[in-house]
Amino acid sequence: MAITKDVKSKIDQLKREYDSFKKNKETLLDIIFEAELPESVYNSNAIENSTLTIAETEKILLELDVSRNVSLREVFEAKNLARVFEYIKGKINSKNLDIELILFFHKMLIANIDDNISGRFRKQYEFVRISTHIAPAPEHIEAMMEAALLEYSSNHSSYFLEKIVQFHLNLEHIHPFNDGNGRIGRVLINYQLMQLGFPPIIIRDKGKTTYYEGFREYREKNKNVTMEKVLTLALLESFNKRISYLKSDNIIRLSEYSQNIKQSLKVLLNKAKRQTIPAFREKGVWKIGTIR
Repeated sequence: MAITKDVKSKIDQLKREYDSFKKNKETLLDIIFEAELPESVYNSNAIENSTLTIAETEKILLELDVSRNVSLREVFEAKNLARVFEYIKGKINSKNLDIELILFFHKMLIANIDDNISGRFRKQYEFVRISTHIAPAPEHIEAMMEAALLEYSSNHSSYFLEKIVQFHLNLEHIHPFNDGNGRIGRVLINYQLMQLGFPPIIIRDKGKTTYYEGFREYREKNKNVTMEKVLTLALLESFNKRISYLKSDNIIRLSEYSQNIKQSLKVLLNKAKRQTIPAFREKGVWKIGTIR
């Protein structure tokens, strides 16, 4: 899904609806954010091969016991990422994205996991490889990050989502940190979206094959189409979820909706995945809002 004129029109329409319905309902949006937090944390960590389930992630964030032995690292990965998400929500209007802020987010993310590398870029002799991609040498990182940030902030002609996609691809190409690059990258996507008045998104572990394909396509063909599709679908889904709640729709499972309208669930699931119906996921279950 390239970001065509029709896609932009659809996003703009949903943004107008979102802005209209959210007036005087900020408390509801806060509740949605908090309810969604374990799912956001679970998916971002699962992409990086965390073994925690959504249920276990939720228990850890609620300071409840998990029924199996979980590594201390995975506990801190969950708690730290949740802390970063909560922090950015409260700081959206206070600071534009810069290197200082990115390093601060990273320090929060890696705290108590590896304090020797937290809050700093890779330094001399610290090299990383991602699949077949060897990240740029440490001595080039700061200049490349400054260039990526300047490109993002000074580009006033491209569509906002195209700019965010390009910055994400640049960041992951640079891979400035020894650890936490993917999670920081997904945090920054949401920081950028929320600064522009858009809702946060979830890049899901179940879709990571397509997500990784986006990086490969960029490295090998210098194209952004696949990553644009990933972020566009995630944003449409986030809009549809919030608008359904803000409109006080009756939220039901897509399977129930299928029975109600006597339409094939398989067809509806395909439509949901393509976001041609206003469906969304909660803890991996497809749902849809219907008029009460």
